[in-house]
Amino acid sequence: MADPLYLSLWFPSFELEDMLPRALAVMRQFPFSAQRAGITYVALHPVSWNEPTILEQRFNPGVDPEQAIAMAADLLHDDYAYIFEAYWDLWTLPDQADWVLQPSPVTFIVHGTEFDDQTFEQEGHIQIDFGLDTPFLQEQVQLTSAAEAKVRSNVQKLVELTGKLQQTSGANARLLWSESEENLAQKLIARLQKVQ
Repeated sequence: MADPLYLSLWFPSFELEDMLPRALAVMRQFPFSAQRAGITYVALHPVSWNEPTILEQRFNPGVDPEQAIAMAADLLHDDYAYIFEAYWDLWTLPDQADWVLQPSPVTFIVHGTEFDDQTFEQEGHIQIDFGLDTPFLQEQVQLTSAAEAKVRSNVQKLVELTGKLQQTSGANARLLWSESEENLAQKLIARLQKVQ
């Protein structure tokens, strides 16, 4: 069963002046989609998720991360959450036809340290929402050698990103997790063993 997949990053310091530079460092490492490049949406949530946004902006085509960060910097508060949406290209199998490299949405969530009862403690200073784990497992697809290659390609992109982010963003802790708390690596190993 498909499960939402997240990467949480924690930093040794996440003071007000650190928040957006660290978010920019993360977004600069992200492999944006060739078809839908850049940041496509920005939203600012004050105090908690229950409050209405104070800013929402969509971009088509997407804007550079620097431009999106500059927009958010005008309203910088440690009790806000900052949302940045983008796309990256993952292999999918629409309608069980041919594999295509297709833009898949990703959401970057920057939690101020005073936002929503210190949400960052559980979800990270910066959380990346990859959407459902379907592109990384393809549980509904019969795993042929071609299908396995596409799944491995998607997983490799995910693994490279998570490793690169910890090395280059200054994060001192990271956690790749899902809502069901099932271990993605174990699910993937079990899935790929069915091919052999």
